[in-house]
Amino acid sequence: MSDEHPTIEHPELGTFTRASTEMTDGTVLTHDWYVGSVSSDGAELELMLEATTPEEARALLPRLQAAVSDLSARRRRASDAVVTEFSQGEPEPSELDDAATDLTLETIEVEADGTVILHLTDTCGTHFPEGYWPAVHFCVDGGITQVTVES
Repeated sequence: MSDEHPTIEHPELGTFTRASTEMTDGTVLTHDWYVGSVSSDGAELELMLEATTPEEARALLPRLQAAVSDLSARRRRASDAVVTEFSQGEPEPSELDDAATDLTLETIEVEADGTVILHLTDTCGTHFPEGYWPAVHFCVDGGITQVTVES
């Protein structure tokens, strides 16, 4: 990585680099976030920090660290929130349990304002159409502010 976009090292979360995409014509697009990954329960989770400078990214690392430390509880709260959001009426406990298994965590994103977003994947393909996934937004105090469907 160049001096223009230095990597960031974190003792528990690993290395973060400025995200970029190389186009077929060789042009490189630099994105407004830093990316890394962490292993959790045998899976690699993508980590994203909405930032354009190393200083902005470093300022978000404590929020990301807290989210990763509380991941098991957040995962379940997120899958329950998805089912509750898209159910007609109160979901049955079995529906919540099924979703906790079917909706797996793929990405943890921290926005510049401190919002933590868990991006989930529908592993069985019955809850969301292909190419769409639910995302659960947690505010700074840990409450869920919204559930969205992204593509």
